[in-house]
Amino acid sequence: MVPMVIAIDGPAGAGKSTVARGVARALGFTYLDSGAMYRAVALAALERRIDPEDGERLGEMAWDLDISFDGDTIRVDGKPVGGKIRSPEVTIASSKVSVHPQVRQAMVKRQRELIAAGRYVAEGRDIGTVVSPDAALKVFLTASEDERARRRAGETGEPVDAVRRAIEDRDQRDAGREHGALRAADDSVPLDTTNLTADQVVERIVDLARERGLA
Repeated sequence: MVPMVIAIDGPAGAGKSTVARGVARALGFTYLDSGAMYRAVALAALERRIDPEDGERLGEMAWDLDISFDGDTIRVDGKPVGGKIRSPEVTIASSKVSVHPQVRQAMVKRQRELIAAGRYVAEGRDIGTVVSPDAALKVFLTASEDERARRRAGETGEPVDAVRRAIEDRDQRDAGREHGALRAADDSVPLDTTNLTADQVVERIVDLARERGLA
């Protein structure tokens, strides 16, 4: 089996996770949720009472964490973390934790090790620009801010206005990062998902993969 990566990047609420899972399933690839890895670091930091602003301690911890995937299950030091990494507290902490270069270096190294050994659909914010710049196919998903807020509110049960404000803040932080900033790779295919269903987006990406002889 020749290792291969399909990179799906984009901002929060653009549909990356749902779409990447669908594409991986359709093509028989493995799904890699890079954001879940940063959430796992954030969860571990909260449990160990490490300040999300303390980049040095977070970096040391991140290098020591054993983060692995078993299907849709993510494990930290061998233990499944389940829905704990999706809590509002972890969501806030992960945004702070992921800006530290020491943490990003540790996670990028682990992500590269994973994708070097198989055929992956990897989603995140810097897969096509940092983690796998040589990916066989890069797609950058977007959607209107209102649609992204509506989708995320549907997942979390929070008020749409509150989610929209949080998304605005997250976009600013992600775009302004010194390391791993959110941006589309020059050779990525832009895809606006605002008026598309998840199945329609999956179908378009699968068609792109087949056009390029990747499946």
